[in-house]
Amino acid sequence: MKNSFKVVVDRNQEFKITSDDISKIDALKTSSNSFHILKENKSFTAEVTDKDFYRKKYTVNINNSSYEVVISDGLDLLIKDMGFALSSAKDIDSISAPMPGLILEIHVRIGQAVNEDDPLLILEAMKMENVITSPRDGIIKNISVKKSDAVDKNQLLLEFE
Repeated sequence: MKNSFKVVVDRNQEFKITSDDISKIDALKTSSNSFHILKENKSFTAEVTDKDFYRKKYTVNINNSSYEVVISDGLDLLIKDMGFALSSAKDIDSISAPMPGLILEIHVRIGQAVNEDDPLLILEAMKMENVITSPRDGIIKNISVKKSDAVDKNQLLLEFE
Protein backbone atom coordinates (compact mmCIF):
# COMPACT_ATOMS: atom_id res chain seq x y z
CA MET A 1 0.00 0.00 0.00
CA LYS A 2 1.34 3.41 -0.98
CA ASN A 3 1.33 6.18 1.58
CA SER A 4 0.54 9.57 0.12
CA PHE A 5 1.56 12.98 1.37
CA LYS A 6 0.66 16.58 0.63
CA VAL A 7 3.64 18.93 0.61
CA VAL A 8 3.12 22.71 0.64
CA VAL A 9 6.15 24.89 -0.18
CA ASP A 10 6.17 28.58 0.81
CA ARG A 11 2.38 28.47 1.31
CA ASN A 12 1.72 28.67 -2.42
CA GLN A 13 3.01 25.53 -4.14
CA GLU A 14 1.31 22.24 -3.38
CA PHE A 15 2.50 18.76 -4.35
CA LYS A 16 1.07 15.29 -3.83
CA ILE A 17 3.74 12.62 -3.44
CA THR A 18 3.71 8.93 -2.54
CA SER A 19 6.12 6.72 -0.65
CA ASP A 20 7.11 5.32 -4.07
CA ASP A 21 8.06 8.84 -5.22
CA ILE A 22 10.19 9.27 -2.10
CA SER A 23 11.98 5.95 -2.63
CA LYS A 24 13.00 7.09 -6.14
CA ILE A 25 14.82 10.22 -4.90
CA ASP A 26 18.56 10.02 -5.53
CA ALA A 27 19.78 11.55 -2.27
CA LEU A 28 22.85 11.03 -0.12
CA LYS A 29 22.91 12.18 3.50
CA THR A 30 26.07 14.25 4.01
CA SER A 31 25.52 15.29 7.65
CA SER A 32 22.79 15.14 10.28
CA ASN A 33 20.75 17.86 8.50
CA SER A 34 22.27 17.97 4.99
CA PHE A 35 21.75 16.01 1.79
CA HIS A 36 23.22 15.88 -1.70
CA ILE A 37 20.46 15.32 -4.28
CA LEU A 38 20.64 14.46 -7.98
CA LYS A 39 17.60 15.17 -10.15
CA GLU A 40 17.64 15.13 -13.95
CA ASN A 41 21.46 15.26 -13.92
CA LYS A 42 21.47 18.40 -11.76
CA SER A 43 23.13 18.54 -8.37
CA PHE A 44 21.43 20.11 -5.34
CA THR A 45 22.59 20.68 -1.79
CA ALA A 46 19.75 20.62 0.74
CA GLU A 47 19.97 21.48 4.44
CA VAL A 48 17.15 21.36 7.00
CA THR A 49 17.79 24.53 9.03
CA ASP A 50 14.67 24.58 11.22
CA LYS A 51 12.10 21.97 12.17
CA ASP A 52 8.80 21.97 14.06
CA PHE A 53 7.80 18.32 14.33
CA TYR A 54 4.48 19.13 16.03
CA ARG A 55 3.29 21.17 13.03
CA LYS A 56 5.28 19.09 10.51
CA LYS A 57 6.87 22.33 9.31
CA TYR A 58 10.46 22.63 8.12
CA THR A 59 12.77 25.29 6.72
CA VAL A 60 14.97 23.86 4.00
CA ASN A 61 17.84 25.61 2.22
CA ILE A 62 18.40 24.30 -1.30
CA ASN A 63 21.40 25.73 -3.16
CA ASN A 64 21.33 28.79 -0.85
CA SER A 65 17.59 29.49 -1.30
CA SER A 66 15.33 29.03 1.73
CA TYR A 67 11.90 27.36 1.58
CA GLU A 68 9.19 26.72 4.17
CA VAL A 69 7.85 23.18 3.78
CA VAL A 70 4.74 21.73 5.46
CA ILE A 71 4.06 18.01 5.12
CA SER A 72 0.67 16.36 5.71
CA ASP A 73 0.13 12.61 5.65
CA GLY A 74 -3.10 10.71 4.96
CA LEU A 75 -4.25 10.90 8.58
CA ASP A 76 -3.66 14.67 8.72
CA LEU A 77 -5.75 15.11 5.56
CA LEU A 78 -8.54 12.87 6.86
CA ILE A 79 -8.67 14.76 10.17
CA LYS A 80 -8.85 18.06 8.29
CA ASP A 81 -11.59 16.77 5.96
CA MET A 82 -13.62 15.65 8.99
CA GLY A 83 -13.33 19.14 10.52
CA PHE A 84 -11.22 18.07 13.48
CA ALA A 85 -8.04 19.89 12.51
CA LEU A 86 -5.99 21.30 15.36
CA SER A 87 -5.80 24.68 13.69
CA SER A 88 -9.32 25.74 14.66
CA ALA A 89 -7.65 29.02 15.65
CA LYS A 90 -8.22 30.08 12.02
CA ASP A 91 -11.71 31.24 13.07
CA ILE A 92 -10.40 33.63 15.73
CA ASP A 93 -11.26 37.24 14.91
CA SER A 94 -9.91 38.98 18.01
CA ILE A 95 -7.25 38.66 20.72
CA SER A 96 -8.00 39.32 24.38
CA ALA A 97 -5.55 39.62 27.25
CA PRO A 98 -4.89 36.17 28.74
CA MET A 99 -4.06 37.81 32.10
CA PRO A 100 -3.90 41.28 33.63
CA GLY A 101 -0.76 43.18 32.79
CA LEU A 102 0.94 46.11 31.09
CA ILE A 103 1.37 46.59 27.33
CA LEU A 104 5.11 47.01 26.75
CA GLU A 105 5.23 47.02 22.95
CA ILE A 106 2.90 46.81 19.98
CA HIS A 107 4.54 45.28 16.89
CA VAL A 108 1.66 45.77 14.41
CA ARG A 109 -0.49 48.58 13.03
CA ILE A 110 -4.02 48.75 11.65
CA GLY A 111 -4.18 47.40 8.09
CA GLN A 112 -0.98 45.36 8.45
CA ALA A 113 -0.99 41.80 7.12
CA VAL A 114 0.32 39.23 9.60
CA ASN A 115 1.13 35.54 9.36
CA GLU A 116 0.39 32.84 11.88
CA ASP A 117 2.86 33.02 14.81
CA ASP A 118 3.98 36.59 14.01
CA PRO A 119 4.52 38.61 17.22
CA LEU A 120 1.67 41.10 17.76
CA LEU A 121 2.49 42.69 21.11
CA ILE A 122 4.31 42.19 24.39
CA LEU A 123 2.30 41.97 27.61
CA GLU A 124 4.15 42.21 30.91
CA ALA A 125 2.49 40.21 33.65
CA MET A 126 3.93 39.07 36.99
CA LYS A 127 7.35 40.53 36.04
CA MET A 128 7.50 38.40 32.88
CA GLU A 129 7.31 39.54 29.28
CA ASN A 130 4.76 37.52 27.28
CA VAL A 131 4.86 37.75 23.49
CA ILE A 132 1.32 37.51 22.14
CA THR A 133 1.49 35.95 18.67
CA SER A 134 -1.01 35.75 15.85
CA PRO A 135 -3.13 32.56 15.86
CA ARG A 136 -3.70 32.86 12.10
CA ASP A 137 -2.87 34.73 8.93
CA GLY A 138 -4.89 37.92 8.62
CA ILE A 139 -5.05 41.68 8.53
CA ILE A 140 -5.19 43.83 11.66
CA LYS A 141 -8.59 45.58 11.75
CA ASN A 142 -8.39 47.39 15.08
CA ILE A 143 -5.96 47.84 17.97
CA SER A 144 -7.80 48.58 21.22
CA VAL A 145 -4.74 49.31 23.39
CA LYS A 146 -1.62 51.42 23.24
CA LYS A 147 1.86 51.14 24.68
CA SER A 148 1.95 51.50 28.50
CA ASP A 149 -1.77 50.65 28.91
CA ALA A 150 -2.71 48.50 31.90
CA VAL A 151 -5.11 45.76 30.81
CA ASP A 152 -7.44 43.39 32.63
CA LYS A 153 -7.83 39.69 31.94
CA ASN A 154 -10.05 39.12 28.85
CA GLN A 155 -9.80 42.78 27.78
CA LEU A 156 -9.90 43.17 23.99
CA LEU A 157 -6.42 43.88 22.59
CA LEU A 158 -6.90 43.74 18.83
CA GLU A 159 -9.18 42.48 16.06
CA PHE A 160 -8.64 40.85 12.67
CA GLU A 161 -10.52 41.65 9.44
